[in-house]
Amino acid sequence: MSTYLRLRLRLALFAVSVIAIACSSPPKGSDDAGPFDADVPDIDAGPDAGTECTTPPCEETVADIPLDGRRDVDLLFVIDNSGSMAEEQASLTANFSRFVNVLENIEGGLPNVHIGVVSTNLGAAPFAIQGCPGTGDNGILQNAPRITACDPPAGRFISDIDDGAGGRLTNYTGNLADTFACIARLGIDGCGFEQPLEAMRRALDGTNPENAGFVRDDAKLAVVVLSDEDDCSVFDTNMFDTSQTGIDDPLGPLSSFRCFEFGVECNPDNPRAAGTKADCVPRADSAYMTDVTEYIDFLRALKADPNDVIVAGIIGNPTPVVVGTNAMGNPQLEPSCQSASGDAAPGVRLMAFLQGFPLRNTVTTICNEDLSDALTLVGNLVAAQLGSLCLLGDIHDADPGMTGIQPTCTVTEADVELPACDNPGDPGGSTNKPCYTIDEDLAECSFTETGLRLEVYRDGAPPDTGRLIVRCLVD
Repeated sequence: MSTYLRLRLRLALFAVSVIAIACSSPPKGSDDAGPFDADVPDIDAGPDAGTECTTPPCEETVADIPLDGRRDVDLLFVIDNSGSMAEEQASLTANFSRFVNVLENIEGGLPNVHIGVVSTNLGAAPFAIQGCPGTGDNGILQNAPRITACDPPAGRFISDIDDGAGGRLTNYTGNLADTFACIARLGIDGCGFEQPLEAMRRALDGTNPENAGFVRDDAKLAVVVLSDEDDCSVFDTNMFDTSQTGIDDPLGPLSSFRCFEFGVECNPDNPRAAGTKADCVPRADSAYMTDVTEYIDFLRALKADPNDVIVAGIIGNPTPVVVGTNAMGNPQLEPSCQSASGDAAPGVRLMAFLQGFPLRNTVTTICNEDLSDALTLVGNLVAAQLGSLCLLGDIHDADPGMTGIQPTCTVTEADVELPACDNPGDPGGSTNKPCYTIDEDLAECSFTETGLRLEVYRDGAPPDTGRLIVRCLVD
């Protein structure tokens, strides 16, 4: 993995985005572009935009921090349970404590969480395909114990709530990470036509009475997708027609290549032709597969404030997209990344879904034997949306000769840029309030790369918008 990609993966933050300030990195779609270049939202790069950056740092973090004080978050993990996911599920559950550790170390400790698990298996009814019976798990929250001698929660989802008296109200015994591992190792017997986005919708839309109580009206909602295949969510299951098996049939051979052919559009639009594909995006006019924007709109509409929705993906790199042929001479989608844990297909549709939530998404590659960094990123970004003022990313030190890190940041509130406090020794006594300071706070921000924390000083209450936009240069 290149140094550039490691940097992008380390800084691809949930609610915190990393953007280039007119850097010389390749454009989107370039053969030399890093596989996660597309995760950069289309936002203003600030006053330096349009000028070539020749002296690093050339990137900045952008954090959108709510100040509403709410500490309730519903976390839905959508987990691929097809035949190639054993190692990835094992790494997810083995490293889940990293995610929990981040949340336990934010101001106020562990927030009030609901944690649910669904599989990507929605079956292939009415067609009989191995691993795809009926409607599969149908978006129902999974709570069966999957590990020998483990204890699942007493309900369809994990609940861990502050009781207001210094304790916690929980529906499980023992350790939170262990309880998650108990129900999240879903196995590898699920359908090979993975439908994570439709499974997410069925889990949240109220059609499954088993899931009642998981989504709370006033809670923030986070969806995390773990899959080594792209989304294959269909509105017409005739795409799984088992009577069509030949290359000359309209649907082609019965394989997951159908998900690419009918779900993704590239330039030129000739999916069965072998070769490298460019400019690939979700197919908006598919005869069988649901438009990705439908799922974006659904998730946003679940909350009165769409800013309360955050998403994360641990998926196959969205590029390169290459069509090859198998031993039978039929088209197949080549892996976009590989690791000792296995291969992954390009996550074109999943990436587009994640990009539908600018400043509130993160994406990391599933082609990594160790998912600890990915889970730490997800934890950091959930923390940011719960109002944590700890700054994420490897903040650039503008003056290494001085003690501590001298950051280069801007802080905006209600479209007004705040000044740095003019009395840093006693910021509460500053004459230019509202103003801000950024100082090291290892007690509160030990889970971040630099331990820096933002503090805003005011004479009164914050404006009704209640959000801070923080931009800092990073190395």
